[in-house]
Amino acid sequence: MSSEARGVHEISNRHVEELAALDPITATSLGIPVRQQELTDYSPDGHRARGELARRALAEMSAAEPADDAETVAKAVFTERVGLDVELHDAGADMSSLNVIASPVQELRQVFDLMPTETPEQWHDVAKRMSAMPTAVKGLTAGLSEAAANGEVAAARQVKRVAEQCDTWSGRRDGGSFFADMVARAQPSDPALRSELDTAAALASEAYSDLADFLRTELLPQAPAEDAVGEQRYRLWSRYFTGADLDLREAYEWGWNEFAAIEAEMKRVAGRIKPSATLAEAAAALDADPRYRVHGQRGLAEWMQRLSDQALRELRETQFDIPDRLMNLECKIAPPGGGTGAYYTPPTDDFSRPGRMWRSVPPEKEEYSTWREVSTVYHEGAPGHHLQIATAVHQAQRLNKFQRLACIVSAHAEGWALYAERLMRELGYLSDDGDLLGMLNEQLFRAARVIVDIGMHLRLPIPAGTGFHEGETWTPELGLEFMLTRTITDTANVRDEIDRYLGWPGQAPSYKLGERLWLSAREDARARHGAEFDLKRFHRDALGMGSMGLDTLREQLARL
Repeated sequence: MSSEARGVHEISNRHVEELAALDPITATSLGIPVRQQELTDYSPDGHRARGELARRALAEMSAAEPADDAETVAKAVFTERVGLDVELHDAGADMSSLNVIASPVQELRQVFDLMPTETPEQWHDVAKRMSAMPTAVKGLTAGLSEAAANGEVAAARQVKRVAEQCDTWSGRRDGGSFFADMVARAQPSDPALRSELDTAAALASEAYSDLADFLRTELLPQAPAEDAVGEQRYRLWSRYFTGADLDLREAYEWGWNEFAAIEAEMKRVAGRIKPSATLAEAAAALDADPRYRVHGQRGLAEWMQRLSDQALRELRETQFDIPDRLMNLECKIAPPGGGTGAYYTPPTDDFSRPGRMWRSVPPEKEEYSTWREVSTVYHEGAPGHHLQIATAVHQAQRLNKFQRLACIVSAHAEGWALYAERLMRELGYLSDDGDLLGMLNEQLFRAARVIVDIGMHLRLPIPAGTGFHEGETWTPELGLEFMLTRTITDTANVRDEIDRYLGWPGQAPSYKLGERLWLSAREDARARHGAEFDLKRFHRDALGMGSMGLDTLREQLARL
């Protein structure tokens, strides 16, 4: 069959299947049951194979003629996303990828969080996949070495921090490896399977120890001390995370204005919590209040689950059409070793694996303040990521596999999740001043991300009138000081965040910039429809379109 004869949806569906065959970790993430005993090949040959797949698919899609409006949108989404995959591959950004939050080192570990472990056969798959870790790590180090030889290597900060993560996961740091801890949960009746699991865990742990050694002894000497990637590379990553060609200096200036407005409101709320209090003093008062406290990781997970379940039930009754399959959202504590924070993993296409909200916390922490967490639950769960992403997965009759499963644009997803936090305030769920201060601090933190991320990577000056090192050029040290002194975010989170921004350029601003578009589009639709505007219908139609870049999203929302 010629490329011209293939339809847009057919090309999209087949691309997902072919990608899953080349990338077993992505297959598991997407819930595609292929190569469940294998790990992705991160060697130079593996990267080249995936790069060529993207290039072929892009050429085929370019020649395809959409059959209707739905295929026109699907073609735009596919072309924009896969086109950026090709650009990043040609720039060597895929093979050199190494950072503290979302690079092959984390993917090789986190894939085990998504594997089922209910039967002996499933534990056998786990053992086989762990046994494949030495080969996978060997391929990864070969890819990182070739990238470094080509002048593409992560900054020293990222290399050092990722090596520390490898220490934790291997068990070198505290004696308990992630892999050994995972297989210890298995209780097979077959002694052979027990032995297989223990041997596999030991192999995987040793592979991560070897990876830590490689990073420190071979890659670190080649790593630049400079964290900033510069404007050219930043623009590429910004387009990847936003799906738009942004005016970065306009975004930087807007970030400052947004930060100032949120900070002013927070000060008013802080004054209601404790008269004449600073933000830090109000936060300390809330942290000391037993009404906002839960104890232990289990207590935090149970509290998150209760709040999430309540939100799903009540929003289903009044604000959203939520199918039965979306009513199951699991709240879990993430394994130690990664950065602190929260994240979401989507359901499989058949919902046999539900959507999951993960909270990563410092292992030594025992007390948690819920006022800091309420909006996070809404962000990761409902009406945030879970409602958005699982709704797209549920659209099998309308969206192709690429749109439902493989297309996640950060500004679309994170922008919606921030919009969801604001929506919950509008719906009356944040009437408590403590919970409101927590939500506003999350908004302030995301506005600060726009400022600090763009400022550090483009080495921009700090404007006059900001009350912070005016006229100086951004550095990582100033970024850390700004986040520590001008927000009330937990100190451990802030230190992780600075490392994250520097290793993942362009992602941090996508939250606020995406939210800006969602809010603008909603108000445009309200103005167009006047008294006939229906917010529930707007949300239904917007979420039903699936993920896409901001430029495409702007065009589509203008039609609602």
